Amino acid sequence: MLKYDNLKNIRRNDRVKIVIGLGNPGIEYEKTRHNFGFMFLEYLEEKYNFKIEKKKLDSLLGECTINNEKVIFVKPMTYMNLSGNAVVKIKQWFKVENKDILIVFDDIDIKFGEVRFRSSGSAGSHNGMKSVVQMLSTENIARIKLGIGEIKHPNQDLADFVLHRFSKEEEEKLVDIMSETEKKLLQFLDK
Repeated sequence: MLKYDNLKNIRRNDRVKIVIGLGNPGIEYEKTRHNFGFMFLEYLEEKYNFKIEKKKLDSLLGECTINNEKVIFVKPMTYMNLSGNAVVKIKQWFKVENKDILIVFDDIDIKFGEVRFRSSGSAGSHNGMKSVVQMLSTENIARIKLGIGEIKHPNQDLADFVLHRFSKEEEEKLVDIMSETEKKLLQFLDK
């Protein structure tokens, strides 16, 4: 693993991929549906034995090599609606092209348990992805969308739903969902 002090050297000398999980900082948001992107990165930290903890560029950063590909993992600390601010700083610092960036986030328009990879597309109803698309001025950003299901009651508030934790039944399925998401990540890294 590279030392964090060498992040500047990575930017200048090495080709890297950037994987950004969207979420909100703070313990009150941990393990909520809206932090599914963060949760996926935490799954990878445990599996590949690295840490996402270096504070830089309005984010927490970590580095790992997967399948001979150097990958920078990013958790923006800007809160969801301003995620694009951190993403553009990361892109500029590491001098990567849009094709080297992958965004992982929750999607309320997809059934819980479904995992979708797209190389481009609209932001849909996701405010974090809207911010990314706006700040990068393009929809040509790869993304993995993690289905969190639809609102269960017609009068339920959207913010309340996405900031709720998963049910016990849903929690039991999270490892399988993370494994499927990892397959999509490996697909991205092989490009």
